[in-house]
Amino acid sequence: MRIAASTVLLGAASAVSAASFQQNAQHVLSDGFGRAAEAMKPLAEQFGQTRESFEEALKGMDSKTKALWDEIKLLVPESAFDHSTWFSKPKPHRKRHDWDHVVKGADVQKLWVQDADGESHREVGGLLEDFNLRVKAVDPSKLGIDTVKQYSGYLDDEANDKHLFYWFFESRNDPKNDPVVLWLNGGPGCSSLTGLFLELGPSSIDKKLKVVNNEFAWNNNASVIFLDQPVNVGYSYSGQSVSNTVAAGKDVYALLTLFFHQFPEYAKQDFHIAGESYAGHYIPVFASEILAHKNRNINLKSVLIGNGLTDGYTQYEYYRPMACGEGGYPAVLSESECQSMDNALPRCQSLINNCYESGSVWSCVPASIYCNNAFIGPYQRTGQNVYDIRGKCEDSSNLCYSALGWISDYLNQQSVMDALGVEVSSYESCNFDINRNFLFQGDWMQPFHRLVPNILKEIPVLIYAGDADFICNWLGNQGWTERLEWPGQKAFNRADVNDLKLPGYKKEYGKFKSSGNFTFMQIYGAGHMVPMDQPENSLDFLNRWLGGEWFSE
Repeated sequence: MRIAASTVLLGAASAVSAASFQQNAQHVLSDGFGRAAEAMKPLAEQFGQTRESFEEALKGMDSKTKALWDEIKLLVPESAFDHSTWFSKPKPHRKRHDWDHVVKGADVQKLWVQDADGESHREVGGLLEDFNLRVKAVDPSKLGIDTVKQYSGYLDDEANDKHLFYWFFESRNDPKNDPVVLWLNGGPGCSSLTGLFLELGPSSIDKKLKVVNNEFAWNNNASVIFLDQPVNVGYSYSGQSVSNTVAAGKDVYALLTLFFHQFPEYAKQDFHIAGESYAGHYIPVFASEILAHKNRNINLKSVLIGNGLTDGYTQYEYYRPMACGEGGYPAVLSESECQSMDNALPRCQSLINNCYESGSVWSCVPASIYCNNAFIGPYQRTGQNVYDIRGKCEDSSNLCYSALGWISDYLNQQSVMDALGVEVSSYESCNFDINRNFLFQGDWMQPFHRLVPNILKEIPVLIYAGDADFICNWLGNQGWTERLEWPGQKAFNRADVNDLKLPGYKKEYGKFKSSGNFTFMQIYGAGHMVPMDQPENSLDFLNRWLGGEWFSE
């Protein structure tokens, strides 16, 4: 859910997240460097390239930034970023043995079938022998989140000590025929249970930690899986660390394959992947991984990305107009600050282009550092909410939203964890070590939009954006969809822009344009988390999308 956006560089959280900045900036810039020093000591092997790329990117930074960089140069030898791994501490956990089902990937991998021509092939593709799926039937009466059938549990990658937590809610309507949706929050490093309780799940949590029904839940007409990924996020855990999107894709494919094997009654339904923010990275990779397997039990029909980061080169260009009054809301920055952002754009895009072309950590990390400081830093320093340009950040300890604290308190109750079969000792909404890991592995600025054209050849793609978000704003999302190079680009750009309206309403709640398998939506009066700000409207476009209204024939 949270996209990294910090002005704090190369300390404990160099250019990490807006979330991280809100919580840790003052600490890092004063006495937090000790944490960074400890984190970097194990990285003394195999850098392979010089620091010139970083130092070029850091020219013009403030004195505190330069001082931190000078200290880091003393700590880290000349040889080590390309193969570095920034480990987060493993969560305390205890294995449970009271599972209702255990699905062994090795058994699924052994299954063979014959096609119509009599040729034999594995029932499902992929390397599954190291994966197991554990399933617990959740008693709806114990938590009161919903009355529908629910399952929770873990996907285990035994070879790599990785354990991903999931929570499944059956559709309130017609689960035998309604589609299935996988929901992913971003970060990277934020729990998808945030989406469950803050945005689109069957219930929310109030400040008294009471469950409040959501009449506009996305499982009104679809079964929904909420997944805590990558590992060490939310209720998930591992002694290892996933620090790039491609590695996470293998885990998600295994989870879905084993889940649909255990529950074939859901496998025949249409399946869709939806998510927001850094899921703009995740979803193109996860969809590509699924589509790469010809023999699969995952009936993938579409993907939906809300306020995502997908094409940094294009999207960073639109931070200045969004902050300076050209996105439909009043300017947050002064004219001089806006001019500084204009001046910084050529260098930012040059650094991002170098990342796109080389894929190297040494190209991609400096791009993140420079661009986040030049384009997100000035906005953050105003105290304005990066997720909603309409107001200030009122609760910096909870990413500007007090409800996140209530959710964490609720999910840390032992009775809740026992009802779900949770194996870790505590829940955190966001793990900023994971956020840092992804940044320092160069994942941040990777060109994942380049996967979208091949996805469009097979399934529809929806990009939607709340128009009050700054961090992944609608201007940037509209920009990259129009610049995407694919066979339908010209037709998409010429497509009519139409109003989105609820049935029976005269006033529109947004606009959309659609051509081929590609659709873009601007949702009015919504920040980064569209389903939270516009619950009825978001459910409307979801149901219409799942029903195929904008799918190409």
